[in-house]
Amino acid sequence: MKLGLISGYSGRKMGLNLDGIRFAESLGYDSVWTSEAYGSDAITPATWILANTTKIKVGTAIMQMPARSPAMAAMTAMTLSELSEGRFIVGLGASGPQVVEGWHGVPYGRPVTRLKEYTQIMKLIFARQGPVTYQGREYQLPYAGPGATGLGKPLKSILKPEYDIPIYSASITDAGVQAAAEVADGFFPIWMDPEKYSVFADPIGKGLAASGRTLAQFDVAPFVTAIMGDDVAACMQPIRGSMALYIGGMGARDKNFYNNYCRRLGFEDAAVKIQDLFLAGRKDEAMAAVPAELIDACHLVGPKERIRERLQRWKAAGKTGQVGSMLIGGQQPEVLELIASEML
Repeated sequence: MKLGLISGYSGRKMGLNLDGIRFAESLGYDSVWTSEAYGSDAITPATWILANTTKIKVGTAIMQMPARSPAMAAMTAMTLSELSEGRFIVGLGASGPQVVEGWHGVPYGRPVTRLKEYTQIMKLIFARQGPVTYQGREYQLPYAGPGATGLGKPLKSILKPEYDIPIYSASITDAGVQAAAEVADGFFPIWMDPEKYSVFADPIGKGLAASGRTLAQFDVAPFVTAIMGDDVAACMQPIRGSMALYIGGMGARDKNFYNNYCRRLGFEDAAVKIQDLFLAGRKDEAMAAVPAELIDACHLVGPKERIRERLQRWKAAGKTGQVGSMLIGGQQPEVLELIASEML
């Protein structure tokens, strides 16, 4: 089992807990992950972390695909990989229609098609086997559509990457997970019950079959929030806020991937109630409606011994290869140390 650390989103002010990241590095954590929404970007803090560490890998969870061309993402990845001697990991995501069209001002399009084409183009660029040409539904290289000059020509990257650059995808829909398993090196479930790999088994199996690979060559890397404290309910409270936001308000009523995922995890009634309350503006009630059983299934909360006991479920999933990495959201040194002592 590999361990990663989620550095989180920025607030109104930019900040990075470099001491905490270096502490995780000293404990043997494999990676740290940056994020972006519509404030700070994911690449700049990733660069800063790489410059201030020596061993830990740094990934993006996620870079929003509609915000960058595949070639720009590849150029960025190759540059950071070379400067850090192979410590950069690409994490891609479609984001959502509200951000893509409202913030970036581009069509949301076909997210699964975009993921496959984007990843394939990036890997062609990394491979440098010749000038890159690509004819897809979302991307064409060279571009020859409306507004084109006709002067575009296939190009081959000047920079030759010396290191392997893994590509991960943030996906939870069946189609998205299948696409990730077909073209990417791993994927991030936003949360995961380690005893319910079955939710993903079919799409992962289909995607890996199409790629000619096995589960041993694909990393399932869920986000796991870890909060240590004597009061289990108090430790759950900040997680309730995050899960209520995603299940209840991240997207329109009929297009909320996280709400659908909550249902697939076995909490259909709760998913409906959380969304109804959240969209009605009753956010505190939506938080209260997040089942403690769902939080406990997907995260690590409570006293030290309770967290140690709950980690056994993750150990079991790691032994079967159904979870390859745990990406820990939490800043408490004692909980990062406990997880490392149990899992590494």
